[in-house]
Amino acid sequence: MSTTLPTPPTPNPTKPREVFIQGITSNGKTFRPSDWAERLAGAMSSFRPGGAAMGMAAHIGYSPYCVPTSMGDVKCVVVNEALRALEPMAWDFVMNFARDNDLQVVEACLLPDPPRT
Repeated sequence: MSTTLPTPPTPNPTKPREVFIQGITSNGKTFRPSDWAERLAGAMSSFRPGGAAMGMAAHIGYSPYCVPTSMGDVKCVVVNEALRALEPMAWDFVMNFARDNDLQVVEACLLPDPPRT
């Protein structure tokens, strides 16, 4: 018996390409521990191009699909929407982390830096 897997939907070009999980709860409190963003991104480090093939070395760098950053004084994790098609369970994990910890989630798109002249 042959099973055909469904083709992942193509991203809608009008949708944002990144989701920012901010280290601020819905009532404005700073989320703790202070290194939560690095821990979450570290847990997602194997979900990247060539990540599974890297074996034990996959933890050495962050995935391009889940990157810790700061926006001002607020710790954030930028989650690329491509993760949803690459590994739906990983996408669900980070989105459930945000929901379970009452963190603010903002859909946005990072703009490239302007060229230097």
